[in-house]
Amino acid sequence: MFKGFYTVATGMVAQQRKTEILTNNMANANTPGFKSDQTTIRSFPDMLMSAVNSTTIPTEKGFALKKLNPVGALNAGVYLQETMPNQAQGQIYSTGLTTDVALINSSLPIDEASGNSAQIFFRLENENGVESYTRNGNFTMDGQGNLVNPQGLFVLDSNGERLQFSNDNIRISADGAIFDENDVQVGTLGVAFSENPDVLMKQENGLFTTLDGVDLPSAYGQANVQFSMQQQYLEGSNVDASKAMTDLLTAYRAFEANQKVLQAYDKSMEKAVNEIGRVN
Repeated sequence: MFKGFYTVATGMVAQQRKTEILTNNMANANTPGFKSDQTTIRSFPDMLMSAVNSTTIPTEKGFALKKLNPVGALNAGVYLQETMPNQAQGQIYSTGLTTDVALINSSLPIDEASGNSAQIFFRLENENGVESYTRNGNFTMDGQGNLVNPQGLFVLDSNGERLQFSNDNIRISADGAIFDENDVQVGTLGVAFSENPDVLMKQENGLFTTLDGVDLPSAYGQANVQFSMQQQYLEGSNVDASKAMTDLLTAYRAFEANQKVLQAYDKSMEKAVNEIGRVN
């Protein structure tokens, strides 16, 4: 009976976590460059149950031998195995701001084993001096003329150096080259390449970092990697709001169903204690 409680409880916890992730996706449906999270729910490994019968035959150590009679498998419930960001590109839309840049995938290699596509990101310098990565090209300039992201992290060029300008009258070409008001090239927007973006660690504000702290290589010059940039445009979130709402309702109904089963178990236990277990 109590095993049923545990099984139902794991189902409720898994659906609650899924609901939280879907809610976060919907909340960021209008966040530039946001990548929606995907969840995988699976069951715990089944446990093989056996009945243990003692015999009267002693062992050399004085312990009774045990004879195992298989009873069957027991399922221990489910859990949320992992959360992986969906790296599909979002829709591109116009903003009219010269410091806004959309990173557009043209051709990226696909891993034959996993079937996952590689990914490219803008390069940022975070507070620790190491690189973070983002698809959100909603940049601006700080008081010193540094190109920064909405959280104030420095945007890096192709050499890993900060980009600094005298004003925002700049032009960014499709290949990432940056020109000043005199049409003189003053830098190249940094773009990083990740062969397997699933191993990146997702953080707040649409940022990604590597697990080992080693910076990603530059996307420029990588074999089979083709991309372009579009100034005065941004990449939107890839959240499908209608699908997220449907999945949210499904998760809520699954949680509710587990709750009803839990209530049924509770009533059965109450009956067992108060009626069947009553001693006259």
